[in-house]
Amino acid sequence: MTAQQPLTYDALVELATAEPAVVGLVLKGSRAHDGMTTQHSDHDLYVVLADDATTDLTRLAGHRTAELDLVIVSLTEFRAAGMPGFERYALARARIVLDRLDGDIARIIADKARLGADEAFQDAGGWLDAYANSLYRSVKNHRDGQALAARLDAADSIRFLLELLFALDRRPRPYNKYLEWELARHPLPGWDTDGLLRAVDRASATGDVSVQRYLFTRVEAAAREAGHGEVLDAWGDDLALMRPQ
Repeated sequence: MTAQQPLTYDALVELATAEPAVVGLVLKGSRAHDGMTTQHSDHDLYVVLADDATTDLTRLAGHRTAELDLVIVSLTEFRAAGMPGFERYALARARIVLDRLDGDIARIIADKARLGADEAFQDAGGWLDAYANSLYRSVKNHRDGQALAARLDAADSIRFLLELLFALDRRPRPYNKYLEWELARHPLPGWDTDGLLRAVDRASATGDVSVQRYLFTRVEAAAREAGHGEVLDAWGDDLALMRPQ
């Protein structure tokens, strides 16, 4: 394509579909989330090549315009993408445009959407400890009259809380942009979505201690049920400050 005729998404899909070395096309981002597309949304597309394949399409690696953002990878690289990593959620909810491997591209995406049992348990334990740490700091700062520090720690704790809740359900945490979208379609077991979002919103914005303690009560029960009591018990008497008074 010339500078006057930039490569479009439809043109790229046509080119890639005609190329035997291409075994998969995977669309991620806003255009893979129904109802999230805006006038500013580009097409974020993975072009997956057969391992050791040779194709002229590799000249487009790194191509990025307001309409089209390309990532060109081998099949082996695609399997590893986001495992672990920031890209995992994007690929877990990606849309398959082309799968020439009898469903293997779909299976790879499904694997990214579901954390392994051991992986999820280890991740949840780490996020639980980080959540308790920020929560404890927030409540302690509130007690000591450090209002700004209390709010900042509360906001930090919500990040760790969400990581924890999704890990407990063996799912990668969605980006903030897609949190409401994700929960509306795939609620977290045991949580009322509207109630959780309201509590997260209030705790992040105000550092409301009563809301933080309410959330911790729910989290403590779920974490102990999932086998993470040892992480909580390591906090000893400090747990009293996190629980409702």
